[in-house]
Formats: sequence, structure tokens, C-alpha cells
Amino acid sequence: MTYSIAFAGKGGVGKTTLCALTASVLSTKGLVLAIDADPNSNLGEKLGIAYKETIGGMREDMLKEIEKIPIGMSKQEYIELRIRELIAEGEKIDLLVMGRPEGKGCYCYVNSILRNNIDILSGMYRYVVMDNEAGLEHLSRRTTRNVDLLIIVSDATKQGLETAKRIFSLSEQLELSIGKRMIVANMVENGKEDWIKKVANEKGIELHAIMPFDKELSNRVADNLPVSDYKGPVHEAIKKKILSGVI
Repeated sequence: MTYSIAFAGKGGVGKTTLCALTASVLSTKGLVLAIDADPNSNLGEKLGIAYKETIGGMREDMLKEIEKIPIGMSKQEYIELRIRELIAEGEKIDLLVMGRPEGKGCYCYVNSILRNNIDILSGMYRYVVMDNEAGLEHLSRRTTRNVDLLIIVSDATKQGLETAKRIFSLSEQLELSIGKRMIVANMVENGKEDWIKKVANEKGIELHAIMPFDKELSNRVADNLPVSDYKGPVHEAIKKKILSGVI
């Protein structure tokens, strides 16, 4: 049975990096589908997986080529085939990139088929991890739905925690199908653990995990290098504090 994890949070908190590292940890236990649902797509760079096309681009092309679908093939079958062609395959992690939001025109029918086919495709993997865009829009549009674990990422700031709290609250108000919600403080420097716990407590936030700041990982991110082979303290913290009970 597929286990799905989605990441949310404001910009600049390192959620894409944590998503890539989580996919890397999970890949030691089974095949992973990584879905980049952030229009500013860079999950592939973090994973070291190159891709050629996005679902957004495919959707635009399909609306133009709807009359060119081979005889005897339904629209659903054609879209399923095209989605499979979009998957960039890695060794133990495959990547599917959503791309930019749709432009003008009605995409309701196409989007409905896309969602259904992605759900079917996800069932072929042991784990699915999704990196969402910054902010709250993906929740209100129900991009993040039917997930086992929603990881809401904050940095070591009061503003980051306040945003995480709002996302947590919104995810409850929208009655999304989410098994568990987890607020994670990321990039917490040595010696600031007690401070971030104190701030979270004052704001009525249940802080589920603290990810340490690691200079090696920070340098990799700054140099735009893949992090999938990183095995430092953040990697270990993900295994012990986020994925405990999952793997």
C-alpha cells in the first residue's frame, strides 16, 4: 500500500531540501515517486534527476492536439500514456513535475482526468512525496489531498512558526483527507533548540521535530548541488524524528 507525504510552508524554509532528503531516505525501503507541485520547480535539481517536460506543458499541448488522439484510444487512455512518458526515472526515485498553472480557458475536464490518473500512477509506488508551492494556495485548491502525512516546515523564526500554525489550521478547516499533520522547525542552529521550543509553546504550537542546521548541507544548497547522497545529521534526524514508524 502506498504511503504519501506532502510538504508545505512559506518560502525559504528549506521544504524542498527536506522533501528531497525524505525521498532519499524512503528510497532505501522501496520505490519512490517524487512529485514537484511547486511552479518554481527545483525538486529535480535537489534529487539530481533531469526532466524534459511538465504536466502543465503537456496539458497545454493536449488541448491543441485533442483531435490528434489515435483512433480507438480514449482521452483517458491518451492522458495516462502521456503522463507515463513525463516521468523522469532515477535509480530508486522517479520524478513527476507539475509545472506552471494553467493559462486561459477551461481545464476542468483535463484536470479531473489528470488527478485521477496521478492517483492511479501513485499506487504503483511504495512511497509518494510531494513538494508544494510556498504559502496556502495549494491547500485551498486541494492540491494537497489524500495524504498520510502533511509536513509543515518552518524555519527558526517567529514568523515561520506563525505561518506554519496558519497552514496547520487551514488544513483542518478545509477538512482535507490527511492522516497526520506535523510541524517541523528546520535549520535550527546549535544552542537555539530551547528558544524555538519556547516560542512554539508560547504560540500554542505543537512542535513535532527539530532539524539541525548543517553547514555541509547548507553549502550544497547554496551551490545548487544534489542532496540525495547527503548522509549528515539532517538525514539522520529525518529518519529518527519524521519517519519513525513509517519505515
